[in-house]
Amino acid sequence: MARTLFSSVDKGGLTVAASLTGVAALSPLILSAYGVGVLTQLCAWIALAGSWVAFSGMTGYISLGHAVFFGLGAYIMALGWQQIPIVAILPLAGVAAAALALVVGFPALRVRGPYFVILTLGISEFLKYVVVAIEASLGSGGRLLIDTPDTVVLFYPMLGLALAATAINVWLTRSRLGAALRAIREDETAAATVGVPVTWIKMLAFAVSAVIPAMVGALSVLRSTYFEPMQLFSPTTSFTIVTMAIIGGSDRPAGPVLGAAFILCLSELLWASAPQTYMILLGALLIGFVLLAPSGLSGLWARRRSASLERRAAVAGRPA
Repeated sequence: MARTLFSSVDKGGLTVAASLTGVAALSPLILSAYGVGVLTQLCAWIALAGSWVAFSGMTGYISLGHAVFFGLGAYIMALGWQQIPIVAILPLAGVAAAALALVVGFPALRVRGPYFVILTLGISEFLKYVVVAIEASLGSGGRLLIDTPDTVVLFYPMLGLALAATAINVWLTRSRLGAALRAIREDETAAATVGVPVTWIKMLAFAVSAVIPAMVGALSVLRSTYFEPMQLFSPTTSFTIVTMAIIGGSDRPAGPVLGAAFILCLSELLWASAPQTYMILLGALLIGFVLLAPSGLSGLWARRRSASLERRAAVAGRPA
C-alpha cells in the first residue's frame, strides 16, 4: 500500500507540475505586461530559492551569501552587454559563480552553524564593496543597459531557470548525491566515517547552487536596465531567499515554488501600500513557520494529501 500511495503522489505531483508549466508558458499570450512582469519575478524567486535549497536545505549549512552570486551574474551581464552575445554571457556568469563558490567555499565550508552563516554574509558584503571600489576607480557608480530585451523575451529563459532549479531538487531527493548531502546534514562526522567524501560533496553542492543565481542575476539586470552594486549585491536578496525556502519547506522540491508564490503574493498585496506592515508580517510568518511548521507549506500540503489518500484507500478496502 505504501508503494501505491507513493506512486500516486508522484504521478499527481508530475501532473500538477506539467499543468502549471504549460499554463506558465502560455501566459504571455493572455496576460498584460504587468502580469508577465510579476510572473517573471516569480520564476526568478523560484529559481533563487530552489538553488538555495539544493545546498543549504540539503546540507543544513545556512548560507546568506547567495546575493553575491546573483550580483556577480548581473555585473558580468553589465560588463558584457552589447559586446558579447547574451547566449554566451549567461553560461559565462554561471561558470564564474561556480568558480567563485569553489574559491570561497574551500575555507568557508570548514566551519558550520552560526559561524558559517556569519562568514557567508561577511564574504558577500566584502565582495560587494570590492565591486563598488572597482566601479569607483573606473569613475562609474552604476551602468545603464540600453536596448535590452522585452520582459516577454526574458520570461522564457527565467522560466527555464525555475524549472532547472526544481528539476535539480527533484533529482537530489532520489539520487545518491542527495542521500550523501542529507547524511551530512544529519551527522557530518558519521557520514565521513562511513565513507562519504564530505569536503568534496559540500563544495560540489555549493558550486552547483551558485550557477542558477548568477544566471538569474544576469537576466534580472536586463529587466531593470541598470546595474547598481549596492542594490544587486544587497543582503536583502539573501534574506528573502532564505525566508521563501523556509516558509515553503526547505527540504522538499515543491518548497521553493510554494514559498516564492506565497511571499510574492503577499508582497504584491502589501508592499506598495503598507511596506512596514509587510516586513512585520513577513518576520512574524518566518518565526511562526520555524517554531510551528518547520516542514513549511510543502510539508503541510504533503501531510494533508497523504492523509487524504490513506482515507480513500481505507474506504476502498472497506467491505460492502
